[in-house]
Amino acid sequence: MRNIALRLRYDGSAYHGWQAQKTQITVQETLEKALTQVCGHPVKAVGCGRTDAGVHALRYCANFRTDCGIPIDRVPLAVNARLPGDIAVTDACQVDVDFNAIGSCLQKEYVYRILNRRIPDPFLDKRVCFYPSPLDLGLMQRAAAAFEGTHDFAAVRSVGTETRTTVRTVYWCRAGREGDLITVRVCANGFLYNMVRAMVGTMVYASYGKLSPEDIPGLLESRDRRLTGPTMPPQGLYMNRVWYQGPAGEMMAKDTADVESQGFI
Repeated sequence: MRNIALRLRYDGSAYHGWQAQKTQITVQETLEKALTQVCGHPVKAVGCGRTDAGVHALRYCANFRTDCGIPIDRVPLAVNARLPGDIAVTDACQVDVDFNAIGSCLQKEYVYRILNRRIPDPFLDKRVCFYPSPLDLGLMQRAAAAFEGTHDFAAVRSVGTETRTTVRTVYWCRAGREGDLITVRVCANGFLYNMVRAMVGTMVYASYGKLSPEDIPGLLESRDRRLTGPTMPPQGLYMNRVWYQGPAGEMMAKDTADVESQGFI
């Protein structure tokens, strides 16, 4: 039985997130149907994280097990022939039997994109958060830095999936601007439900004085979701990078500059 890891990218606009559900179309369900057709037996795919409805992925990792003998270099072509155009498998590799896309993950990076101008762009609809009020990048950057480090992030978590602990380590949280597009990058060893979107909402609140960047450590200590900023809309959020050791790590690190040069992040 082979264990195969896939590198994916997808536009999540048409899907109710990654995780398979009984009544909603999801990325996992759509991928599993394509893999089942290719492999000739039912396939269960394990994803590297639970992206929510409307959230996208520039780089995403999933793994599955099969006794199908298809050559590894043919897997992306075979699966893509059975996928809709808004999901693509960009690479595949064979991994150790104990590899698990979520359990073996070392860290992840999300990006959040805000179109900050008075007029929306119809070609970016569902791919950015349109925010017409002026945002102060300097204040957002100070707020972003306050999230870095190891903290209890319960104050920026929506009620949802239960976890053993709400403590996470954020390796970096940075905001930058190019023209009208503000991009926030957050890398951590793990994320809570809606954590990035609530962090960005808190940065937006800091931008126009609803709270101070210096308040954020105390807000995190309070563990009170009511005191931090709003959960931003999902369409601005992208899973961007995922880190592993071994063959999966090498696969996920390929072509980083090429993806970043496309203007998405």
